[in-house]
Amino acid sequence: MAWRPGRRELYSWKMKILWGIHANALAYSMTILGAGMMDSIFNFYYVKLFLNRYKISETAFHVAQKNDSSDKSPCSWQVVFMIWNAISDPLFGHIPDSSGPKRCARLSVLCGAPLRGLAFLLPWFPWRRSREGGWLCGLQLGVALCAFRGPPSLVRRAPFAESCGRHEGSLQPFRYKQVATLLASTSVLFCGLLSDNMEDFASFQAFTVLIAALAAVCMCCAGKYSTSQYEQREIHTEDANLENRDGAFSLASVVSLTKQIMTEKNFPCFVTMNFFQVFHLAFCNNFMMIFVDNLIPKDVLSSSVRSIMYGAGFICPQCLVLLSHASLKKFGYYRIILFSFYYEGVAAAVMCLLGQEHYYLLAFYVTTNMVIVQASFSLFNLPLADIVDADLIKHKRRLPLSSMVFGTNALFTKPAQSLAPMAVITILNHYGYYNLNNVPGHPDIRCTGNAVGYRPVNNSKWSFLNLHDAMFYLVCLVPLCIAVLQILTWIPFSIQNIHLAAPQ
Repeated sequence: MAWRPGRRELYSWKMKILWGIHANALAYSMTILGAGMMDSIFNFYYVKLFLNRYKISETAFHVAQKNDSSDKSPCSWQVVFMIWNAISDPLFGHIPDSSGPKRCARLSVLCGAPLRGLAFLLPWFPWRRSREGGWLCGLQLGVALCAFRGPPSLVRRAPFAESCGRHEGSLQPFRYKQVATLLASTSVLFCGLLSDNMEDFASFQAFTVLIAALAAVCMCCAGKYSTSQYEQREIHTEDANLENRDGAFSLASVVSLTKQIMTEKNFPCFVTMNFFQVFHLAFCNNFMMIFVDNLIPKDVLSSSVRSIMYGAGFICPQCLVLLSHASLKKFGYYRIILFSFYYEGVAAAVMCLLGQEHYYLLAFYVTTNMVIVQASFSLFNLPLADIVDADLIKHKRRLPLSSMVFGTNALFTKPAQSLAPMAVITILNHYGYYNLNNVPGHPDIRCTGNAVGYRPVNNSKWSFLNLHDAMFYLVCLVPLCIAVLQILTWIPFSIQNIHLAAPQ
């Protein structure tokens, strides 16, 4: 039966002929825009919200016991989320790849868009029946994390590999993606300016509702108008493909496909490096505001300057990636990513040697470190797309296992999103951050060693100083150690010399 173009294909051709717009790339960029706005705000604010405003205890946040707390959380929510976060992407990622190209990305976006918008709003409106730090606060955190970062997170990652096409046609979609990510990153800046960095909580809540609505509309438009290259190529053979789908959801097929993906020699190198990058990114997103608020006095950096600095941590990475287009063509993503690791390690070592009293240098270091981490992470879809292609060629598949590759990667890297806040909060609370957070007025640890109303940890008048030191060394040593580990695991990656001229 002859294949005839559908309404989406005619729309794509019309956009390209009349306006010179890559309609499919534009549609997928709307997914990036919608999901990116919500991701930026969620990752940046949720830890401080639950720690400083909802007063969640360490027990409710991630551990099973806390001797000095009357709160007895029924479960470890960060651990629950870590397990769910790891298994949900590969579990649900197998479904699109098994259901054929026509339903792969488009239906996952259409179904996930409104659900993801609602899940985004869960943490910002407290469940009033709960006392501060009570078990219901922990339940709200667990539900919000599992709902927002569950299966709908697939809607904006795997479609990129399918929409790019082969290497010669992948540059334009990549640039569309980065422009959308740039626009999405401004959400943190405007949120900080309009809500005074979450001090005006009513304005903050109103802004999150607006973002959720805009994001849902963007992703629904993407699901309606996007068409992958494999859908265009294979739609006329869909009836024949039905015969090959029997048993597609069997456990044996999942295990077999996952084994094939993991035996690709570059996959373990990438996954290990990506694990540390996800850990570093979560470390920056979740604690940048907390570290800056406590390490740099408020009379040195005003609230508006801090908002701009926080916004720059999300906006500048995307500008950097867009401006590095020529460098990507000349050197390839492998060398640029490797250089970013060297920079992070050297910058962390220098800052640690300079000390903590150079406030402006510290602010510059914290911001640039976040910029480099975010910018290099924006390039990670490129090697992962190459791994998808390598798997396609090696096993002679008719269609790529994009969602399976991205999901298997998530199985090993997503736990880092939970390990980062769990580890850092444990260290900070050991040095008295929980007590500091519950002092009325939130005293500035730069001003006094024993604030009024604070009960020193271990009866030491230097508890605040110890907390300050702990924060500073976390800011310096975590990036340094991660950079060293990433350099060691990224060097063996062997696809770096294949696609210098046309990154995906």
